[in-house]
Amino acid sequence: MNGTHIVVRDLSKTYRVPEREPGLAASLKGLVRRDYRDVEAVRGVSFTVEAGEIVGFIGPNGAGKTSTLKMLSGLLYPTAGESRVLGHVPWERRPGYLRRISMILGNKSQMVWDIPPLDTFHVLGEIYGVDPADLQRTLDELVELLEMQELLTKPVRNFSLGERMKCELVAGLLHRPDVLFLDEPTLGLDVSMQGRLRRFLAEYNQRNDVTVILTSHYMADVLALCPRVILIHHGQLLYDGDLGGLAERLAPFKLIRVTLRNGSPDGIPEGVDVIERENGRLTLRVGRAEAPALTAHLLDTLPVADLAVEDPPIEAVIDQIYQEGVA
Repeated sequence: MNGTHIVVRDLSKTYRVPEREPGLAASLKGLVRRDYRDVEAVRGVSFTVEAGEIVGFIGPNGAGKTSTLKMLSGLLYPTAGESRVLGHVPWERRPGYLRRISMILGNKSQMVWDIPPLDTFHVLGEIYGVDPADLQRTLDELVELLEMQELLTKPVRNFSLGERMKCELVAGLLHRPDVLFLDEPTLGLDVSMQGRLRRFLAEYNQRNDVTVILTSHYMADVLALCPRVILIHHGQLLYDGDLGGLAERLAPFKLIRVTLRNGSPDGIPEGVDVIERENGRLTLRVGRAEAPALTAHLLDTLPVADLAVEDPPIEAVIDQIYQEGVA
């Protein structure tokens, strides 16, 4: 399937939040007249997503990720801006649009706890008007991919968190959506189950060419699934591009890892930040512009056995942005 599936232009969302001072007098005043303040959750965000892409939508808590996904899925009206998903205006919530998307939230459940998931799946098939034969084929495919045959006839209340998340994925994919919004799909899962769900999502995307926007605070999810990332902070877009270019664009330094033959670190220029030092192995942090000159100096003046110049780990870059909000 070709073309652009998601177009977002200058999308904004402002919440009007009531507030009051503590105490009885303030409570009584609030009965007559409330005071409000505006909270800008999303501020002028623009991007496009092509058919079949898996895009990581990342940012710290309160950055506006979930608000953006809720607008794109039609659960919220924007304050300003526009969007088209599969040619539809999401917040009009037309049936033809809702049949082509799905939103799965790691902290929400659409399963009925007291009945087996198979019953819920058949109810959802009726809601979405899926042909029974198509429903069975889709179920067979998803159950095989997720290795969950033994779960279909057990009450959901008996499942672990990972088993319930498998059921949520099946429930969200039964009608074979063209666009999938995933909000923290591995939240609270152990490392093994996180890996299984990542492999499932990657294989499902390859088989069905579904377009995916994924939010997650686990960078392992993003590294495993998303060649492209969109980073927002305080509701504004900071970066949109290749995951590998994120460090180059937003981290002002490089790491130089040096191993010395005699283990002596004498000769390191003053002012160079040595962040690790162990048994003749050093890790230096240096500005990008200074890295070539420092590398040449080290090779000329020290007994270097090995030297590597690297971008900082992507997790460190993301953490720096979350802590400092640098652009």
